[in-house]
Amino acid sequence: MTPAVATKPLQTPVWIIRPRRAWWDLGLRELWAYRELLYFLVWRDIKVRYKQTAVGAAWAVLQPLATMALFTLFFGRLARLPSEGIPYPVFFYAGLLPWTYFASSLTAATNSTVEHQRVITRVYFPRLFLPLSGVLGSLLDLGIASLLLFALLPVYGIVPGARLVALPLFVALAIVTAFAVGLWLSALNALYRDVRYAVPFLVQL
Repeated sequence: MTPAVATKPLQTPVWIIRPRRAWWDLGLRELWAYRELLYFLVWRDIKVRYKQTAVGAAWAVLQPLATMALFTLFFGRLARLPSEGIPYPVFFYAGLLPWTYFASSLTAATNSTVEHQRVITRVYFPRLFLPLSGVLGSLLDLGIASLLLFALLPVYGIVPGARLVALPLFVALAIVTAFAVGLWLSALNALYRDVRYAVPFLVQL
């Protein structure tokens, strides 16, 4: 009969999160190592957003379309605001597209830290992915809603010019802006829960 060998209990690794030494050090190598997690977080946000909805992704078009109709009626037909010769539906819809994306991304990024607080306390991963997933997940809505804009252009006889080449840069600027503001507000929302109630009001204002 062989004597029992004493085994040491397995110790779980302990992660100590410290602030970066420099503000520009984003830990890009670590973000690249966890890139698959970002994909699943974005995909999860998209599925949760349209889960148990009757029209699904059509909400991405219905919201700016309804706002465009109201703006065209009140600011175009009644107030007669100048549109530089551009038809009012195209003028307002083209302006509402980036703003709707920014507003929805900012709201999702702001609430990301609080909504995933259980995951944060149990598993280590780059915390930047939480607000970033909310910003990237809203790109699907922007892409779907943009299809209607390109469908409206030939209806009103508008031919896109050479400035259309700058559209990816404009979208990239909207992504960076929403992520930067949402990153700051998500950290602030973790400390003061009033932020999640103030942000929709400020966005609407």
